[in-house]
Amino acid sequence: MKTLVIAEKPSVGRDIARVLKCTRKGDGFLAGETHIISWAIGHLVTLKEPEDYDPKLKKWRSYHLPILPAQMGIKAMPSTEKQLTIIKNLMSDNEVEAIICATDSGREGELIFRYIYQWAGCEKPVKRLWISSLTDAAISDGLAKMKDGAEYDNLYASARCRAEADWLVGMNATRAYTLSNDELLPMGRVQTPTLAMLVNRHAEIQAFDAREYYEVKTEFALENGDTYNGTWINKANEENDERTYDKAQAEAILEKIKSKTGVIESVETEEKRQLPPQLFDLTELQRECNRKLGFSAKKTLEVAQSLYEKHKLITYPRTDSRYLSEDIAPKLKKTIEAIAVGDYEELARELLNQPTLPTTSRIINNAKVTDHHAIIPTGGKKPISSLSSDEAAVYDRILRNFLAAFYPAFVYDVTTAITSVEDEKFRSKGRVEKNAGWTTVYAHEKQKPAKKTKKSAEDVQDDKLPAIKKDDPVTVKNAEVLSKKTQPPKPHTEATLLSAMENAGRLIEDEALKEALKSSGLGTPATRAAIIEKLINSGYVERIKKNLTPTEKGIRLIAKVPPEMRQPETTGKWERALTKIARGEMDETKFMESIKRYVIYLVQQASKRI
Repeated sequence: MKTLVIAEKPSVGRDIARVLKCTRKGDGFLAGETHIISWAIGHLVTLKEPEDYDPKLKKWRSYHLPILPAQMGIKAMPSTEKQLTIIKNLMSDNEVEAIICATDSGREGELIFRYIYQWAGCEKPVKRLWISSLTDAAISDGLAKMKDGAEYDNLYASARCRAEADWLVGMNATRAYTLSNDELLPMGRVQTPTLAMLVNRHAEIQAFDAREYYEVKTEFALENGDTYNGTWINKANEENDERTYDKAQAEAILEKIKSKTGVIESVETEEKRQLPPQLFDLTELQRECNRKLGFSAKKTLEVAQSLYEKHKLITYPRTDSRYLSEDIAPKLKKTIEAIAVGDYEELARELLNQPTLPTTSRIINNAKVTDHHAIIPTGGKKPISSLSSDEAAVYDRILRNFLAAFYPAFVYDVTTAITSVEDEKFRSKGRVEKNAGWTTVYAHEKQKPAKKTKKSAEDVQDDKLPAIKKDDPVTVKNAEVLSKKTQPPKPHTEATLLSAMENAGRLIEDEALKEALKSSGLGTPATRAAIIEKLINSGYVERIKKNLTPTEKGIRLIAKVPPEMRQPETTGKWERALTKIARGEMDETKFMESIKRYVIYLVQQASKRI
């Protein structure tokens, strides 16, 4: 008797076959003494179309809506039906007594297998292979620790609810609003609110009215000849205390202080600490590669998938966790030793030379590891020189991020001086580095601490102040009025859009708050790149250099949909519900009933437009 293993892709099937010593080639499978390996090619089974329930539903008619099948059915995808039939025959083979689900370890992977299992009418016992790396060691370890397939029933329920919700909302909303507007308006549960975020940002930019403002900049000279810069403080302006919108006022200040003497009223120094970056999840890796390499989210995912599947150099990339579980902690030093070569040798040795590897709850945290842990190197020996330039660039980001996570904080002093001249106050700031910490890992690109999203009293100039102290006399050496303009919001890049999708429309930098909102995002890390590409390929969005801009077609679509379809919070609530279903904390029937009520509402709203 044999066990049938179903992988998600042929390449993964071959990796598992190598470990299980399945070398005999068949049509769509590999066989050995104890196991048979076969594979899907992505999705082989999909949800039925409306006309599969009733031929009359092929025609788009408003009186057919809403279409709410009592039970959603599945069917084979014509393009891959041959491979599906091969798997069905293997499942039915009397020699096969058990099945191993070895599709990708996540929501969609579970759905792919369960749909095949259901379509084939198979009832044989199932074990689940759940791994985060495709190295031989990881596969062998996973095979030794398999769980009963029933333990993943909640994950399957979540996946099925996601698929059925997308079908019900997308199909009904598209038909309803297309018929009521006499124009094809494709809509989706996730893509429509994502497009709305781009349209809203575009509207903010278009409506922005730039205002001219002025700053008085000075260069002060100490008695010993050292100089430093200062900016006039407009205490009457609460919005920004270093600007005035009155040109005459700025010029009057300039005339008032020219060549005058003054005194340093105060000097305050405060130590600042910036913690190292957390490990990557897929969304953060995509953001990083968009900012630093100019890669699209889709390209980053494709390259990361190659590093995972083809080269076995990184762990499973489609993860939404930025933490590692405790069982991985003992293996980390070995991983660092394995990557201590070339440009990374000195950086790795800095960690390896310490008595113990410095780990914190920002790295190891069982409670915050979801289906998979953060993306880290596997310690594979393949040299970077054997990778393509894109693969090497993404792998470099992952290696440096992994090493930086174990480095100490970047520590620096911020000195703020207030200088008084003719009763006018000027602020000067400077930074002095005390411990480079994790920024050492990025020294090749002159990495600086992350900029704050808003200008604040903590913003620090790169200027270094000379040795100054309270009551030092100074002379105004130079002064000028700078004319500037307020800036509109910046267009979304893929990096900022991914953040907004992850946080249900809110641009958030705070790590703790981002973590709390993860279950309420638009889509999943694995699907967000595809959503962005779909919007571009459908002609709703243009990619202009790094910016994403809605087209007239996209703007027109958003203008015609109800507010509920535009709001990311709506979809965010569903994603949170899907997460609860996967955890066994929510009944799937309750979720689907809410989706059906929403679909009925959408159809009613569309009918009011006719």
